[in-house]
Amino acid sequence: MVSPENTNWLFDYGLIEDISAPISGFSWPMQTLNGPSNAIVEIDGSFGDSDSHKETGSKKRARPESCGASSSKACREKLRRDKLNDKFIELGSILEPGRPPKTDKPSILVDAVRMVTQLRGEAQKLKDSNLSLQEKIRELKAEKIELRDEKQRLKAEKEKLEQQAKRPANKLVPIISYPGVAMWQFMPPAAVDTSQDHVLRPPVA
Repeated sequence: MVSPENTNWLFDYGLIEDISAPISGFSWPMQTLNGPSNAIVEIDGSFGDSDSHKETGSKKRARPESCGASSSKACREKLRRDKLNDKFIELGSILEPGRPPKTDKPSILVDAVRMVTQLRGEAQKLKDSNLSLQEKIRELKAEKIELRDEKQRLKAEKEKLEQQAKRPANKLVPIISYPGVAMWQFMPPAAVDTSQDHVLRPPVA
């Protein structure tokens, strides 16, 4: 066997020299191996290149992270503005239903302020009307209580009169009567004498 230290052991065989290669347009270039040192150098170089690629890749990845942070802030700002625009559109549709919503924010705010002021005025009027109605309700309740008391009083008087009318007559207090006494016996005789009446009191013609 050939020693493995000799890297050109393939060329020691004479059979290879006796075999005639077919004639063709392709020629096989005979290259000698440079030994394991070249392979090691190439491998080390490849690893070094991979490390450099990793470093550059990490740098490239760090750059999108910073860009991502700034872009996320911009995205949040954009989302906030979009949400605010949606609220303005919704407010415009509430203020003027059935019409296309306005896109002018100042006009939408002016309409909203006007509507809120109008609604506050109407609410105050309704509140005052409610207070007035409650006052009238209290007065009517007091009058109702007075009428109910008057009705109870009249009902009691009526029952009392009916009870008096239903009493029997024999239960009334009797009036004591005294017998009549002739008063002439207590008069003087001259006043009682009637013999001189035709002289003293002549008859009327």
